Amino acid sequence: MLFSQADRARIAAAIADAESRTAGEIVVIVSTAPQRYPATALSIAVLAALVLPLIAVLLGWSPAVLFADWGDTSATGRALRQIEAFVAVQTLVFGFALALVQFGGLARRLTPHGLRRDRVHRDATLQFKARGLEATAGRTGILIYVDEPEHVAEIIADEGIFTRVAPDDWADTITALTDGIKAGRAADGMVEAIARAGAVLAQHVPVMAGDINELPDGLIEI
Repeated sequence: MLFSQADRARIAAAIADAESRTAGEIVVIVSTAPQRYPATALSIAVLAALVLPLIAVLLGWSPAVLFADWGDTSATGRALRQIEAFVAVQTLVFGFALALVQFGGLARRLTPHGLRRDRVHRDATLQFKARGLEATAGRTGILIYVDEPEHVAEIIADEGIFTRVAPDDWADTITALTDGIKAGRAADGMVEAIARAGAVLAQHVPVMAGDINELPDGLIEI
């Protein structure tokens, strides 16, 4: 668990403090659920099932290993059994490789980093929409999203902020957040990141008369 109850209270207070100086609505979500990559596992399993039995045959493997009465059958029977043996080995290799890659933690390691980042971005975008960040009055929602297992953090801003703040302006926010997590001070990094995001928002999207808090300030953990 990254955050204690005291940490959550600190983060909620940091959000409220940052929002007191801006019309922006800050939402913080931390995902601790590990990503699954079934497409990678299936691809590796299929490749292993196609290649490994073929290599075994080229190295001299014989279906006679599986059939004790191999030499007692006709040439036609041996050919049929050879096909059956090859398919059986392919099936076994596929099942073993699929289980090893999917449940042995290899799927994540074998998935390219860019694809893993795309998965995190997709999840962040879904959360952005699901949490109502694009439904604020001034389109001023901003999501600070952290995928803890993937060690990826990103910021998604709604139209009212995106058109005023350059993407590079969030670099210090992301750096403070990731540095804190790497150093084992996730709560400190999050509080610092929220403060820096609040400073950026206060500069470009200052608080307006009659502004109300449209979204909850507490940390959301999924």
